[in-house]
Amino acid sequence: VQLQASGGGLVQPGGSLRLSCAASGSIFSINAMSWYRQAPGKKRELVATITPGGSTNYADSVKGRFTISRDNAKNTVYLQMNSLKPGDTAVYYCNADIKPSGSYSAYNYWGQGTQVTVSS
Repeated sequence: VQLQASGGGLVQPGGSLRLSCAASGSIFSINAMSWYRQAPGKKRELVATITPGGSTNYADSVKGRFTISRDNAKNTVYLQMNSLKPGDTAVYYCNADIKPSGSYSAYNYWGQGTQVTVSS
């Protein structure tokens, strides 16, 4: 099982980006899927979480600007980021609780990270 994130890049303040993260491998089920970010010199922080049923939770700093969504058929989670600010610059990581096929337990997996830079 692995998570593959994509969609980062350089964007001007006020711009938008859409991140994607696809889970692949022998997967029985996926529970919560999340996006985290880590800026230089700072701790990794939770940005947004979505349950299989579509319930969402956001960090206060991104509420009203970011939207998390998922496509359960494609085992993919998205993060639509609008009105980006320089303070959003960070490496963004996807995270998911996944139960592999044939396993009794679910495990927590991380994607490789994708750089988002907001600068003029």
